[in-house]
Amino acid sequence: MDVSAPQDLLQRALSQVGRAVATKTTYPVLSNVLLEAEGDQLKIAGTNQEIGITAWVPAQVTEPGALTVDARLLAEFVNTLPAEPVHLATAPGRLVLKVQGQGADAEINGIDAEEFPRMPRVEEAGAIARVDPKTLREMIAQVEFAAASDDSRPVLAGVLLRFNGDRLTLAAADGFRLAVREGELAAPVPERLDIIVPARALRELARIIADREELIELTVTPSRGQLVVRTDDVEFYSRLIDGTFPDFRQIVPRDFATRLELGRDDFLSAVRRAGFFARDNNDVVRLNARAGEDELMPGHVEVSASAAERGSSQSDISAVVHGPEGQIAFNSRYLLDVLGVLRSTRVVLGMNGANQAGVVRGADSEAYTYVIMPMVIGAQ
Repeated sequence: MDVSAPQDLLQRALSQVGRAVATKTTYPVLSNVLLEAEGDQLKIAGTNQEIGITAWVPAQVTEPGALTVDARLLAEFVNTLPAEPVHLATAPGRLVLKVQGQGADAEINGIDAEEFPRMPRVEEAGAIARVDPKTLREMIAQVEFAAASDDSRPVLAGVLLRFNGDRLTLAAADGFRLAVREGELAAPVPERLDIIVPARALRELARIIADREELIELTVTPSRGQLVVRTDDVEFYSRLIDGTFPDFRQIVPRDFATRLELGRDDFLSAVRRAGFFARDNNDVVRLNARAGEDELMPGHVEVSASAAERGSSQSDISAVVHGPEGQIAFNSRYLLDVLGVLRSTRVVLGMNGANQAGVVRGADSEAYTYVIMPMVIGAQ
C-alpha cells in the first residue's frame, strides 16, 4: 500500500471511525482501524461488532493495499501533524504501516486486513427509506434517552424504528416512561417494516449526521440483522435487536381529565430547582394544579419537593388549567429529560388523577408524545 491523503480529512475520518472501535476486547483486531487504499480513495473502517463506521477520504493511491493498525495510536499521531498531505505506506511481507508527515514519521505495527470483520455494504442490503438528517437527529434526541439503560430486557434497551407509508416513527420505553416521535420520509416505503436498534447505536448515528444536509439512506441487510446508513462519505451500521417491541399505542392515554398548558422554560426551571431537593427523596417532585378564580384569571401550578434532612422548595408558575384541579408526582429526572429536548415554547401536560400516567407534549404539535408513570405521593 502506498497512498497520500490530506491531513485534515484523514484526521476527521479517524475521529469518526474511532467512535466504533472497541476499547476493551479480547480480539486485538477490534482495537484497530482498517486502512484500504483503492482507486482514488482511502477507506477507513472500525467496528466493535455492535456498531461499525466506514469513512472514505479522497487520496492519491500509488499502490493499492490494506492493513489494520491501532486506531488510537494512528489518530493521535495524525492529529499532531501539520496540515499537509500524510503519506501512508507498507512494505511487502511486513505488517507495519509507515506514516510520514511534514517533519515527522512513525512506524506502527499492524494486523493482517484479512482478520478484520467483514462490514456490510449498502449494495448488499435492501433499501428502505430516505430521510432528512436534521429530522432524524431531532427524532433520535427526543426518544433515545427513554430506552432502558441495562440489557436485562434487550428489546427495551433499543429504539423501535417503524417505517410505514411516508411516516417514520421512533419509540423507546424503559417500563417507567415512553417516548414516541413521528416524522416524514422523503418518499413512501412499499410496505411497513419494524426494526429495533440499540439506543447506544442511535446516539452514535446522531453524532455522525450532525453536520449533514443531504438526504441519508437507511437500509437493512437481507438477513434483517443489521441497519446500514449511508451519507455522502460515511457508512454506519448497527446490529439489530431481535424481538417484538411493546404495542406503544395501547400505552398512550386517549383523553385527559385535566389538561395543563405551561411555558416550557418556566416549567423546566421550576423542576430543576425542585430536583435539587428531590435528590434525597427518590427524586420525587410534586405538581399541584390550581385553576384561576374565574375564566379571566390564569391558573397556577406549584412545583415542589421536600427532603427530611435537607428542606423543601416550592415554585409557582402560571398555567392554563382545563378540567378539575389535581396533584401528581413524577420523577424529576424524567421530567427534566423531556423538557430538555422539547422545542416548543409551551408544553401541555395531560393528567387523569394522581395514580395514572401523565402525558407531555409540545403545545404546537402532536408529533411527539412522552408518557410518564406517576410516583406515589407520601405524607408531606
